Amino acid sequence: MGGTRRRFTREFKLEAVRLVNEGNESVSAVAERLGIRPDMLRNWKRQVAGLPGAQKHNIFMGQGKATGEAAELKRLRREVEQLQQERDFLKKAAAYFAKEGP
Repeated sequence: MGGTRRRFTREFKLEAVRLVNEGNESVSAVAERLGIRPDMLRNWKRQVAGLPGAQKHNIFMGQGKATGEAAELKRLRREVEQLQQERDFLKKAAAYFAKEGP
């Protein structure tokens, strides 16, 4: 076991998905013809289908690992979400205690 992991180009993935979408063959048949696993091809198809047309040119751009900027962006988005939840909670708490008044 322990062989090297195969990498596929963006063009290969898009062409494989196109063959499934436009052809009369099943995912399994196309995958066998291309020498890849059917579940891998289904995953690529799902990724392409989930994007609007304008964003499809950015699909399959990386190597699966987040770059420094992408990792930071992900962390910052998570932090913004948490801060928004805290803010909303504090607004509700302030409104509740303002109603109680004397």
